[in-house]
Order: sequence, then structure tokens, then C-alpha cells
Amino acid sequence: MTAVTPAPPSTAVRPAPAGAVPPNRPGRSQLRTLAGFAFGAALLFAVAPLVLSDFRLALLSKYLCVAMVAVGIGIAWGRGGMLTLGQGVFFGLGGYAMAMHLKLADAGPGGMPDFMQLYGQLDELPLWWRPFASPWFALPATVLLPMAVAFGLGSLVFRRRVRGAYFAILSQALAAAMVILLIGQQGTTGGTNGLTDIKGFFGYDLDDPVNQRMVYFIIAGTLLALLALTRQLIHSRYGELLVAVRDGEERVRFLGYDPASVKLVAYVVAAGMAGLAGALFVPAVGIISPALIGIVPSIEFVIGVAVGGRATLLGPVLGAVAVAWARTALSERFPGTWTYLQGLLFVVVVAFLPGGLASLWALARHRDVAARPQRRGWLSLGRRRAERMEVPAA
Repeated sequence: MTAVTPAPPSTAVRPAPAGAVPPNRPGRSQLRTLAGFAFGAALLFAVAPLVLSDFRLALLSKYLCVAMVAVGIGIAWGRGGMLTLGQGVFFGLGGYAMAMHLKLADAGPGGMPDFMQLYGQLDELPLWWRPFASPWFALPATVLLPMAVAFGLGSLVFRRRVRGAYFAILSQALAAAMVILLIGQQGTTGGTNGLTDIKGFFGYDLDDPVNQRMVYFIIAGTLLALLALTRQLIHSRYGELLVAVRDGEERVRFLGYDPASVKLVAYVVAAGMAGLAGALFVPAVGIISPALIGIVPSIEFVIGVAVGGRATLLGPVLGAVAVAWARTALSERFPGTWTYLQGLLFVVVVAFLPGGLASLWALARHRDVAARPQRRGWLSLGRRRAERMEVPAA
């Protein structure tokens, strides 16, 4: 009986499994992301300034600020399931913090804002206004103050397991309360007029179109940075945990995590983004008032996110810009009925595209994937027929 010697191990390189990513090479998703950011940067920094007039570019600056708020809502609502109807509060806190600093800068050292002198109710600058004269206090306050308010409110609400419609109503009531507070303090906040006639932005004259373009570039760059930060957040372990809390809060609690802390982080981050958007909105528009931060603007923020697609990264941005542009375009052409047309646009999108405008790409890909097996079947059938035709008869 002869012994069978084992065959030497094969030195052939085994093929990589299907779908494997080669080492030290970026995957397709990363390449698509980089290409998308490059396309967005080219569109915002090269195409828009060349195509649009100064007036339309200023409008686009306003739309991009609204898009920043929408990105935060996409995190809190789209990923966390928290319907936030009070983002106007955080938008207003950031906007008023920036406007207070710019008004004090316009007044000069030791001066008072013009509206305080007009109303004649104050002889000196209020104590709580004075820290905003320093940019080292005012700039961080535009983000940290909304985040602090969101942290205080969220700690009380989420610890008591308030969610769903109750949370939405509570956030909306907060927006209404802030508007009433601002209107009642006419001598220190400008009342219904708000803080208007802002002329300078850290030494630059906002009436100069060149400086207005500079403000636009700052806003566009900030939006791209927030999108990059948001993408990292939603693709991290925390992002997966946030979606898990949205889909099954009790299961997450059973696994040992605190859903209240998870939701609180998303709520605070969304508030910080809204505050930053409000701060940049002030030099872009030159005004901040209670009419821009109340219940109606807060609902419009949510409408933009719903139209664009709250579960995606770019959906809230596209929806916010589309709704803001539609409002401007419709109000110019149909001054008396544009609100009805805007409502009809929202109803049509929600009824026929529940996933928002961003779902159009997903639907197209789904149809393409569904058609692939049929195409492969026809191709394989044709290949088998061709092989039979090539085989000679015996």
C-alpha cells in the first residue's frame, strides 16, 4: 500500500471576495462623497457667483442659512425621531447675539444702539448687553447660548420621557414664549422691529457688494463644513445608536444605554447649528426680528426638511433651499395666492414622495436594481443560444 504524500500548499493568490475593498484604497462610498463635496463646492464657490446677480446671491446666502438649520433638524428628527417645531428659538438666540455685537460695534466705544436712543427709555447700556461688546464673548455665545438652552430644556424633557406630539407641542410653545418676551422688551430688544439697520461686519461695510460676497463665501463654506461634520456623526457608532433609539427606545434601554442622553446630544447639536445659522443670517440680511424666529418660521424649517427628505444627508439642504426659493419666486409672481401654492407644493411632495425629493435618486436606483435580474436572464439566454450555435454537429 503506497503512502499518499500531501500536496504542497498552493501559492496561487486567492481572489478577493466579491465586494471587498482593496487595502489602502478608498471605497466607492468615500469616492462618491468626495466627488459630491467637490461638486457642491464648485457649484457654490464658482458657478453661483458667476451666474447670479448681487441681489440673487444675497438671497442665496439667506437660503443657505436656512439650510444650516435644516441640517440640524435632519439629525434630530430624521435620525432621532424628535419633531422639533421650535428651532426658531435657537436660530433667534444666535441671531440676536450676533446682532447685539454688531449694533454695539456700529455705535462705537461707550455708545448705545440707535433704537435705545430713539425710544428714550434708557440712560445707559443695560448690564446684560455689555459682554456682547467683545467679539470673544459674542461669537462663542452665538453657538454656546442656544446649546445651553437646549441642554437645559432637553435634560428636563427627555429624562421625563416626553416624546412624540407632546415634545413637538412643547418646543412650539417655547418659540411662542420667546417671541412674546422679545416683543415685550422694546427698550432693550427693539420690540416687534427687532435689531435693524446693521451696517458693519467686523470692520467691513455691508453696503459694499464685495463684502456681501465675502459674507456669502463664509456662509457657503460653513454649510459645507456642517455637512461634513454631520456625515461623520451619522456614520459613527453614535449615529447608529441614535437610529436605534428612534426605532426601539425600550430595546436600547434594555441593552444598557440611556436613550435620554443619546437624544439630548442630537438635540443640543441641532440647536448649535441653528444658532450658528442665525448668527450668519444677520450680516447676510442685516436684520433679526421676532417675525423671523416665531412659530411660523419654525414650522417652515420643518416643512423644508420634509420636502427634501429628512432621512438623508442632502435632503434637508435641498428641501430648505427649494422651499425658500419657491416662496420668493411665488411671492414675486403671485403676491395674493403664493401661500396657497406653497402649501399645494408641500402637499404634493408629501403625498407622492413620502421620502422627499431625495428619494427620487433612491427610487431610480431601486428600479435599476430590480431590472438587473431580468437583463441578466436575457443575456444568459442569448449566450446559451450562441454557444449551442457554435458547437458543431456530431
